[in-house]
Amino acid sequence: MKELIIKIAKAKKEIGKISKDSTNPFYKSKYFDINQLLKHVETVLQNHNLLILQPITDNSVCSQIYDIESGIKIESCISLPQITDPQKLGSAITYYRRYTLQSLLSLQAEDDDANATVKSKSQPTKTDDDNKAWLNVYTSKDKKEITKEFKDCHAAINDGSYTLADIRKKYKVSKAVASDLENSNFFTNDLPFD
Repeated sequence: MKELIIKIAKAKKEIGKISKDSTNPFYKSKYFDINQLLKHVETVLQNHNLLILQPITDNSVCSQIYDIESGIKIESCISLPQITDPQKLGSAITYYRRYTLQSLLSLQAEDDDANATVKSKSQPTKTDDDNKAWLNVYTSKDKKEITKEFKDCHAAINDGSYTLADIRKKYKVSKAVASDLENSNFFTNDLPFD
């Protein structure tokens, strides 16, 4: 067992920190893609005559590192949840493969899941829309002057260069403003328009 630990210690020095290379769009967090993680880790382990396997045993996903010369292994396992949907089960297996390997090798990485949990408890989560300005029709409640932004967006929709979805990428748009944007007769009223 001592030889295995020595080999793993040497391999860990070569592996170093692993950068999270993929983004989960739903949670807006970074993670290790399992294939990229294995590609990087396996090469280093093989240079030290170590083999990694990730079997599913007794309803658990395991990451095992074998010393090829002695046959001794160490492992890290997580029990799978009771899931009947094959796609959800496949996602859980991939997730557990990644985290059992990360745990087994004590890979240096920021814990996005824990940080996200702490952040969500301590402060509201910002969305992309929080950084956008509202698209207003009028410059103020009292004046019926149409904003330059609204004029530009209305013209872009009417000439077909933008869709409402394109405009929503840049601005927050209320239902009433969206209706006005798409109304081709909006400027035929007695409203001032330069």
